[in-house]
Amino acid sequence: MNDPTHHTARMPTLYIPHGGGPCFFMDWDPPGTWDRMAAFLRSIPASLPARPRAIALVTAHWLAPQPSLGSAAQPGLLFDYYGFPPHTYQLTYPAPGAPWLAERASALLAQAGFAPAQDGSRGYDHGTFIPLKVAFPEADVPVLQLSLLSSLDAGAHLRLGQALVPLRDEGVLIIGSGMSWHNMRGYGNPRSTPISAAFDEWLTDAVTRPAPERNALLADWERASAPWGRQSHPPRAEEHLLPLHVAAGAAGEGDGRKVFCDTVMSAVVSAFRFD
Repeated sequence: MNDPTHHTARMPTLYIPHGGGPCFFMDWDPPGTWDRMAAFLRSIPASLPARPRAIALVTAHWLAPQPSLGSAAQPGLLFDYYGFPPHTYQLTYPAPGAPWLAERASALLAQAGFAPAQDGSRGYDHGTFIPLKVAFPEADVPVLQLSLLSSLDAGAHLRLGQALVPLRDEGVLIIGSGMSWHNMRGYGNPRSTPISAAFDEWLTDAVTRPAPERNALLADWERASAPWGRQSHPPRAEEHLLPLHVAAGAAGEGDGRKVFCDTVMSAVVSAFRFD
C-alpha cells in the first residue's frame, strides 16, 4: 500500500490560499468573509483524477536553511496563530504522516543537488492543518509537510518543485499553501483592492503562459510584477507567495490556470492549478 513507486493517474499541483489563522472555524466580522474560500477548498477532492495516496504540502509557515521534511508517523499540531478564540486551540487534525514519502522526496531532492533534512518532531502548522481540515476533513490521507527555504530565493523554489515532479505519477498531490496577497498592513484597507487586483492580473498572466515563460517570470517576479508585487508581498515577507513557485516547478511542462478568485478583506486572493 505504501509503495512510493506505485503509479496511478497523474496528479495536478495546486497553489491554495489558507486563509487567516483558524478563520474557517470561528465567527468572523463580517459573517461570510471566508465562505467562498472554504467552498473552494472543499471542492478540491472532487476535482482530482483519483483519490491521492498522499499529500505533499509546502507550507508558508516553515522556513529552513535547506528543504526540510516532516517525517513523523503521527504529527501533532502547531497552533502558530495568536489572539484567536480559545476553541481554535483545541482543533484536531489526526492525519497520519508519511515517513515513506519523506524518504522518497528526500532522495529526489538530493538527486537535484539539495541537502534535505528530515524532522521527526515538527507537527502540522496552520498553513497545513487549517486548509486540509476543510478540504480533507476525514484526515485519512497521509500528509508530508515540507518547508520553504529561508533564502526566499524564487528560482531555488522552482527547482525544488521540479525535483518533485515524479511524485505526481505516484499518486501524490503536491500543494503549495500560502496567500497570493499577503501584505498584513493592507488587509481591510480599500486602497489594497486595486493594487492586489493588478498583481493578481500579472500573476494570472504569468501562470497561464507556457512553462518556460512562466518559470522565467516567476523567478523574476519582483522586477517583472513591479510595482504591485512588493506592495502585495513586502521585502523578506514573500513566504506566502513562494509555495506557488514550488507548485509551478512541480508542474513540469503542465498548463497553469486560475481556479479560484475572491476579494477578502479588501484584497484579491486567488488559487492556481497545474495539470
